[in-house]
Amino acid sequence: METKAISLGSTLAVPIVQELAKKPLISVPPRYVHHDQDPPIVFLDSSSPQVPVIDMQRLLSEDFMDSELQKLDHACREWGFFQLINHEVSCSLVEKLKIEIEEFFKLPIEEKNKFGQQKGDLEGYGNSFVLTEDQKLNWGDRLYFTTLPPHLRKPHLFPNLPPSFREILETYSAEMKNIGEKIFKQMGKNLGILDNNEMTGLLEGRQAMSFNYYPPCPQPEQVIGLPPHSDFGGITILLEVNDVQGLQIKKDGMWIPIKSLPNAFIINIGDTLEILSNGTYRSIEHRATINSLKERLSIATFCSPKLDGDIGPAPSLVTPETPALFRSTSVVDYIKGLFSHKLDGKSHLDAMRIQNEKGKSN
Repeated sequence: METKAISLGSTLAVPIVQELAKKPLISVPPRYVHHDQDPPIVFLDSSSPQVPVIDMQRLLSEDFMDSELQKLDHACREWGFFQLINHEVSCSLVEKLKIEIEEFFKLPIEEKNKFGQQKGDLEGYGNSFVLTEDQKLNWGDRLYFTTLPPHLRKPHLFPNLPPSFREILETYSAEMKNIGEKIFKQMGKNLGILDNNEMTGLLEGRQAMSFNYYPPCPQPEQVIGLPPHSDFGGITILLEVNDVQGLQIKKDGMWIPIKSLPNAFIINIGDTLEILSNGTYRSIEHRATINSLKERLSIATFCSPKLDGDIGPAPSLVTPETPALFRSTSVVDYIKGLFSHKLDGKSHLDAMRIQNEKGKSN
C-alpha cells in the first residue's frame, strides 16, 4: 500500500524561461530553437474539424444518458479529446483559482524558487524531461506536484502554498476527482468493464496538477511550449487560465488549434486508458505553442492510476478474437520509464505494444 511520497524520476535544472523572456531578446537562444515543426491549420471555420462537446448533465441524466454516452464513445474512439460543459464546477471557484495561479507566477523569482524542484525529483517549480546538457529546451515553466491522495503530497510543496491558494486548490482538487470518477464510470459503461471492477485502479487513483506558464516569444515559430506528446494517465482535465490559445492536437496527420469554450474543461485520453481499453480509446498527440505578444497559462489535472497497481489491458476485453495489444507492467515502472526519456510523441506507449510474429506491432 502507498504510505509516503516517492520520487518517480528526475530532471536537470535549467534556466527559468519567464526570467529569460523579461530580457530584450534579439534572437531566441539556440538551445530553445526547434527546427522542422509541423505547421498547424491556421484558419478554422465552420467546415474545420471540431473537437466533440460532451454535456455532463446530459451524460448523467436518465432521459439523455444513452445518446450522450454514444457521443462520449465516439469522442474517445475517434478524437481522444473532448470539451466538457455543464460540469457544475463553480465559476467562482474557477475564477479564484485562476487569480491565485496568475499571482503565483507574478511572484519574485526568489519566492517561486522556494517551491523549486529538489535534486532527484520531478515535483516542484521548474521543468521536466531534461536529461542531457545539450538537449533542446521548451519555452515554458511549470509548478507540478501531487495533489491526491494527501499522504503522497510532498511536504515542501502543496502544504507550503499561501493559505488562500491552498484552500481554493483543495476544493478544486476534490471537484476534479469528482469529475474524473464520473467520466471514468461512463467510459467503463461504454467499454463494458465497469461491472468487472477493472476501472478500480483509475477510480481510486493518483491526482497530480501542472500549473503551466508560457511566456511570449518574439519568434514563436522557432520555439515550442511542449513538444508533441501523449499524456501518461487515464484522463487529463485542462483548464485554460487566460484567453490565449496554444493547445494543438494531431488529428488525421494535421495539427488543429483548440479554442476552449466558455466555462468548459478540455479532457483528453491518456496512455493508461488506451492500454486498459486494449486500444479502443486512444491517447492523442498534442503540443503547446507560443504566442508572440501574450503569455499563456493553463492548469492540467492528471487523473492517473494508483501507484501500487499495474497497467495492462482489461482481462475481459482480451479474447481470442481481440488479443492483448499491450504488455502489462507496474504503474511505477511505467512512469519511471516515461520520465527517463525526453518527450517524443507516443514512443513510450508504442514500446508497450506486443509485437506479432512478423515483428510488427498489432
